[in-house]
Amino acid sequence: MQFYSLNNQSIKDSFKEAVIQGIASDKGLFFPEEINPLPKEFWDSIEEFSDEEIAFELINPFVDHIEPQKLKTIIKETLSFDFPVVPIEKGIYSLELFHGPTMAFKDVGARFMARCLQHFNTDNENHVTVLVATSGDTGGAVANGFLGVKGVDVVILYPKGKVSDIQEKQLTTLGNNIKALEVNGVFDDCQDMVKTAFLDKEITDNMQLTSANSINVARWLPQMFYFALAYKKLKPQEKEVVFSVPSGNFGNICAGFMAQKLGMPIKTMIAATNANDVVPHYLQTGEYQIKKSVATISNAMDVGNPSNFIRIQSLFNNNFKSLKNHLKSFRFTDYQTREAIKEIYSENNYICDPHGAIGYLGLKEFSLNETQLGVFLETAHPIKFIDTVAPLLNVEIAVPPQIKQVLGKDKTSIEINNYNDLKKALLND
Repeated sequence: MQFYSLNNQSIKDSFKEAVIQGIASDKGLFFPEEINPLPKEFWDSIEEFSDEEIAFELINPFVDHIEPQKLKTIIKETLSFDFPVVPIEKGIYSLELFHGPTMAFKDVGARFMARCLQHFNTDNENHVTVLVATSGDTGGAVANGFLGVKGVDVVILYPKGKVSDIQEKQLTTLGNNIKALEVNGVFDDCQDMVKTAFLDKEITDNMQLTSANSINVARWLPQMFYFALAYKKLKPQEKEVVFSVPSGNFGNICAGFMAQKLGMPIKTMIAATNANDVVPHYLQTGEYQIKKSVATISNAMDVGNPSNFIRIQSLFNNNFKSLKNHLKSFRFTDYQTREAIKEIYSENNYICDPHGAIGYLGLKEFSLNETQLGVFLETAHPIKFIDTVAPLLNVEIAVPPQIKQVLGKDKTSIEINNYNDLKKALLND
């Protein structure tokens, strides 16, 4: 399988090179040259396969330079925790993606990518620097996934004061090969710095950079797994499944569409956003207008220029009408999010984090019919947003072991103000 640049289809690389480089030589996102549906028989009999077998069938067509048995081991280590589909109310389910080591959905992609990169580095003495921007959960998942990986250094940029306390602890307390840079700005500033670094020859001539954001194919593609696993669990009900995905950088929902292109029988996906509404505005007006991100209580979605949306457009051959037929997108305010958290708890005794609550609102806005089941992605454990959730519900949220282990640790970060500060931090190591 070859991956081409979305800037120039003549630029192609293998999966291995796409993972190591992060983005193409012309700075375009990598995209698979072929997406061939899996046999219909696979989807018809998906209940007969184990979770690991399903994941292998989904990812194997895109992977090279990893022997099948090694790939199966990587998948087994990636899927070492549960992905419960929890009934919330009639016809609506929560897909809980927070049972991994950092209690966020990004554990799947980060663990898969870290193990791929470790495999590629087995006989390589050269260091790779993973440079990543985070609006919340990516940082902790990447830090945990890559901690102690041979030949890999990790540099994480995050916006000062705009991630939750627990999220900050998860990316600033590990040490070892993990470095946290606290940026005086918003997430888009962090992301812009990362993109600039990849364009800076003075940096790239001195170190091998790669990204662990969802722009990296090894972070993005494994997110197909849990869409298929949820479908497997709900298939016996013989109803159409509609996924509502809290969306910021749009990598997660893009992975859902990849599963659809591989034959998973879903028709519609919902991208539920907060006030950062570039995509809802685009689907309503046909005008794609990048905006400066604004801070919300669902901070992992505070993205004004979603990098992965170009991949979604490519999946639909840049056909606006076709895209609109499959993708619905709705915007919700902080007030609506808070009200949804209270409503879900009072009516169903279920505690949502702000991102999951927005996914729930997406299903409500879409208005499911009797032939459909709705699944919203609960992308992070509510403990990570305890300052928002606990006062709303007047409840005490038990602290899971994964969180307890970082709470008592001291934060270590370097504060930076601009790109030159980042450049010095990278080149002076």
